[in-house]
Amino acid sequence: LKSCVWLSLLCLKGMDFPEYDGKDRVHDLNAKNYKSVMKKYDVMVVYYHEHVGSSKVAQKQFQIEELALELAAQVLEDLDDEDIGIGLLDEKKDKAVAKKLGLDEADSIYIFIEDEVIEYDGELAADTLVEFLYDVIEDPVEIIDNVRELKGFHNIEEDIKLVGFFKSQKSEHYQEYEDAAEEFHPHIKFFATFNPKVAKSLDLKLNEVDFYEPFMDEPVVIPGKPYSEKELVAFIEDNDRCEDALDGEHIIAFAEEGDPDGFEFLEIVKEVAEDNTDNPDLSIVWIDPDDFPLLVPYWEKTFDIDLSSPQIGVVEVDDADSIWFDMDDDDDDMPTVDELEDWLEDVLENKIDPDEDDDDDDDDDDDDDDDDDDDDDDDDDDDDDDDDDDDDDDDDDDDDDDDDDDDDDDDDDDDDDDDDDDDDDDDDDDDDDDDDDDDDDDDDDD
Repeated sequence: LKSCVWLSLLCLKGMDFPEYDGKDRVHDLNAKNYKSVMKKYDVMVVYYHEHVGSSKVAQKQFQIEELALELAAQVLEDLDDEDIGIGLLDEKKDKAVAKKLGLDEADSIYIFIEDEVIEYDGELAADTLVEFLYDVIEDPVEIIDNVRELKGFHNIEEDIKLVGFFKSQKSEHYQEYEDAAEEFHPHIKFFATFNPKVAKSLDLKLNEVDFYEPFMDEPVVIPGKPYSEKELVAFIEDNDRCEDALDGEHIIAFAEEGDPDGFEFLEIVKEVAEDNTDNPDLSIVWIDPDDFPLLVPYWEKTFDIDLSSPQIGVVEVDDADSIWFDMDDDDDDMPTVDELEDWLEDVLENKIDPDEDDDDDDDDDDDDDDDDDDDDDDDDDDDDDDDDDDDDDDDDDDDDDDDDDDDDDDDDDDDDDDDDDDDDDDDDDDDDDDDDDDDDDDDDDD
């Protein structure tokens, strides 16, 4: 509601289901048989599924889904008032049939009842599907006629509900109310009374309708009575915050109602919701992890939280980015109402935003990249220095080699000079000896 905070309960109470008896009850629908099969039942459930193909993983998943539908069909078979059938329609093989039935989204379950087609958005599990179908086959408006039924009305806390006071079922204004109820059945609960005493206890005037949001004790009177169907539908669509919350961000509270800490935290969250009942922007979704044991590991991994204790955070619908209220593990005390309200106020003012937190992570990644680049530059500089040192060493070695070669050449030249000198000396000595011999010969001749 635009002028009211609501707390939405997402919990499904388990049903006692028998074991599957092995009998095939689910129909494979096709162009030849779909009309005859659907005529046999008051309510027909059609699972319009993607073509399975040859993938073993896909085949295994489909077997699990088919088993859930078979078990649901087995339970529904025992209903006395309504005949409910379940059928399968292959997206690839039976596209023409799907088009005739107005089915446009594969992997969806559609429920055909009278002239209405209701899309089932819940989990493909036997218990949840059967519970939903029980609601579908009920009348769109439940009549409150006594104190016991009135008590049952007040015990419904977790759902949106409407209640109106009318003169009789033949009243024109009641007919408009009932037509509006059919538009939202079974997702929103509609109640009515024709009993003035019941109306007085609800503080209802004739032809007036009250709108209750989850966990809110005080209703909002829909203005402008008496109402047409169109006016009622428009008001509900404008104020159905569950639909509004499908886009953008959710504020989600995880708390186990059966756990002492979870119960205490849930009471705090309820008090915050009641204190902020006039805030048009605040809505909180409560999930009890005990009701979804198979999803707990997924939630813990996706949101990086520990669901063994209560948690509250803001989650981006598109990409599941999230920020969570800091629950001090070292402190056994739960946050106060004021602390939680301050945090929620920061969320609504976008001071706390999953997108900004994601941007910070990206900045950290950029910083890491810059550090890596700097390291690479340093490595390159070191490599260049090493190369320069190697070049210098090579130059020094070349110079040393040149010097050695020069020294060797000088030594060779010196050796050659010495040899030449020795040869000259020898020649001189020989000449001297020859001269002496000649002189001696001359003397002898004399």
